Amino acid sequence: MKTRKELQQEFKARVKPAGVFQIKNTANGKLLLGSSLNLEGPLNGHQFMLKIGSHTNKALQKDWDEFGPDKFVFEILEVVQVKDSPNFNLEDELTLLEQIWLEKLQPFGERGYNLNEKIRQA
Repeated sequence: MKTRKELQQEFKARVKPAGVFQIKNTANGKLLLGSSLNLEGPLNGHQFMLKIGSHTNKALQKDWDEFGPDKFVFEILEVVQVKDSPNFNLEDELTLLEQIWLEKLQPFGERGYNLNEKIRQA
C-alpha cells in the first residue's frame, strides 16, 4: 500500500498532456479552440466558469446560458507526441499543432467563439 505522500509525488511526476482542445456547441456548430501545455487544467476551468456564469468569453457564455450545458462538448483534439530527442521542444510542437487546427477549423466569426489566433492557455 502506497502512502499519501508517495501517491502525491507520483501525481506530480506524471507527464501532463499538452495539446489542442475544443469546446463545441452542438446546437449551432460554433466552437472555441484552445491549447495548453497541461490540457486537464483549462478544460476543467472553462467548464467551471461556464457553470457559474462568469466565463470571460461573453458570446460563449451567452450561448451556454441559452442552449444549456447538454449542447456543449469538451474534446481533446490532439495531444503533442513527446519525442525522446535532444532537439524536441514541447512549446514548438504545440505551436505547430495550434496553427494546423486554427487553419483547419477557422473558429472565428460565424464559425466560432475565438476572437483571435492566441489560443494557448497556461
